[in-house]
Amino acid sequence: MNVIQNSELPRAALPGIENVTLAGSQNGLKQLSIWKNSIASGGATPPHRHDCEEVVLVVAGCGELHLDGQVHRFGPDTTLIVPRNAPHQILNVGDTALELIGVFSMTPVAVFFPDGQPIELPWAS
Repeated sequence: MNVIQNSELPRAALPGIENVTLAGSQNGLKQLSIWKNSIASGGATPPHRHDCEEVVLVVAGCGELHLDGQVHRFGPDTTLIVPRNAPHQILNVGDTALELIGVFSMTPVAVFFPDGQPIELPWAS
């Protein structure tokens, strides 16, 4: 399908995180996945890594990217670049939801804890 009505896509969640997979292997893509995430105030992704590059577009809210032992604060209209296999975590440090679009250079997206243990996601990756 070439045109997708995003409001009709299934939503899934982890504690404090809502996800919608906008495009990926379920749409016939071979090398790209796009996720829309909303992280509640005070919420965070678990520390994790991917076997691919990740670009995160910050639509709304403010947060912190923990990457390579450094903390990078960001706000809306920001792009976060996460190298392949780099352990990282995104935290919402604001009072409103942190709205993100994640673009991954693979599909499906494998997600691992920093020690290499797989993380099972409740959404299409």
